[in-house]
Amino acid sequence: MLGAMTEQATGHRNVYTPGQVVDETGFSLDTLRYYERIGLLAPVGRNAAGQRRFTDDDIGWLAMVRCLRDTGMSISQMLRFAELTRAGDHTVPDRIAILEAHDRRVEQEIAGLREKQAAIQHKIDYYRSVVVG
Repeated sequence: MLGAMTEQATGHRNVYTPGQVVDETGFSLDTLRYYERIGLLAPVGRNAAGQRRFTDDDIGWLAMVRCLRDTGMSISQMLRFAELTRAGDHTVPDRIAILEAHDRRVEQEIAGLREKQAAIQHKIDYYRSVVVG
C-alpha cells in the first residue's frame, strides 16, 4: 500500500491518510466523506490531531464498495449490505441473498451487452463487405 505506516511505526496495524486512500481506491475525498456521513463507510478513526486515519479494513471495505458501485448496485442496496455486515455473522444468509440478486442483475446486463456487441460486430462485417466488395 502506498506510504503505509507499518505496524512497527504505529504499534498495531497499517494506517493511511485520506490522500493515500484516494490514491489506493480512486474515490475522491468528497466521496469518502459522503460514504462516511451516510454510513456506507464505518466512522473512520482519527489521530491525536483529529485527522482521519484509515485502516486496512477500511481499504478492503472500500474495494468491495468500488466493485458494487462499478457493477451498478444502488446506494440504498450498498447501505443495506453495509448494515448487515456490521450486524454480525448471523446476517450472512441475507448478505448472500443481496449479492446473489446483484449477481443476477450483473449477468443480465452482461448478456444485454453481448447482444449489443453482436449487433455492432454484424454492422462492422457489413461495412467491411461493402468496402472490400
